[in-house]
Amino acid sequence: MAIFGKTKKELVKKAVAKKMAPVKVAKKAEPKKNFKGTVVKKEFSEAYRILHRPMVTEKSFDLSGKLNQYIFEVAPGATKNETKKVIQDLYGVKVIRVNTINVPGKKRRVGGHEGFRSGFKKAIVFLAEGEKIEVISR
Repeated sequence: MAIFGKTKKELVKKAVAKKMAPVKVAKKAEPKKNFKGTVVKKEFSEAYRILHRPMVTEKSFDLSGKLNQYIFEVAPGATKNETKKVIQDLYGVKVIRVNTINVPGKKRRVGGHEGFRSGFKKAIVFLAEGEKIEVISR
């Protein structure tokens, strides 16, 4: 590998001639070893490009307690696989499957003015037994 047109050998020879410490070349980081079936929580990813926010409603609260399902508002172009990967990376949980719903915008009126409330896409995330996401404290 050449640095500014010089190879590593040339840099080391120059360092030895000047009695300096040799130049260290950074190694590529090794990926974390992942045992089969476990999920590793990552520090940060581009999760917020896909996940907008968790939907905290009475219905979603009941689903999370009884059926281990969580509801998130996601980007309109997000796929099920992207959503699954992002939630596994961000929260460190095992996701079984993801269902998505496109919620259409509704017509709204304020006085004589009519308009539309914008629609959004939501994802229902099914987690494996024993997994949990702390969206709100109980």
